[in-house]
Amino acid sequence: MHQMEKTISYTTKNTYVTLNTITQKTKNVWFVFHGIGYLSKYFIKHFESLNSEENYIVAPQAPSKYYLKDEYKYVGASWLTKENTSTEIDNVITYVDTVFETEKIPAHLNLILFGFSQGVSVVARWVAQRKIHCKKLILYAGGIPNELTEKDFEHLDFNTTEVKVIYGESDEYLNTVRLKSEKVKVDSLFKGNAEIEMFSGGHEIKPEIIKSLI
Repeated sequence: MHQMEKTISYTTKNTYVTLNTITQKTKNVWFVFHGIGYLSKYFIKHFESLNSEENYIVAPQAPSKYYLKDEYKYVGASWLTKENTSTEIDNVITYVDTVFETEKIPAHLNLILFGFSQGVSVVARWVAQRKIHCKKLILYAGGIPNELTEKDFEHLDFNTTEVKVIYGESDEYLNTVRLKSEKVKVDSLFKGNAEIEMFSGGHEIKPEIIKSLI
């Protein structure tokens, strides 16, 4: 018997969620990438405290849905796994491209990119692969993919782009060894231009931190 894995290409659909409306008063457009186990419609609630007239929020949705725990009641989602990672990265990046193109963000608005947990790997890869320019790049409680190098971020002008990396002091997914490694990586990738902020807490989003990012 001979087993063979084959690859096909097909058209699929996925959702995303927005909060508020772009008007003449809008200043900032956020693209916010959730962590594993979230759905975008719940994740976006973390940004409801922002001024609704000045901030427009776009929350892409990870494609792979699954039931959380064994109750078959609550649904979460994942962006990527270790299975066919390269192909899945291509799929996710293409999806994010489509969301971005569909939204037609006016060029004069500030683009703020925010990744939480697993969402950090998605937004970092998207910025790197598509050479995205933004006002702020916020990497919150997640690891930057190891395949990315300093050259992947050479397109960023650190005079106009602010990079902020945020970690919880008691984050159960970022132990002391990994945290030290991540800090070295951040310093190298962004040439010492990234601001690293630590907060008292674990693997969580704090409302006061979100407000402080404006």
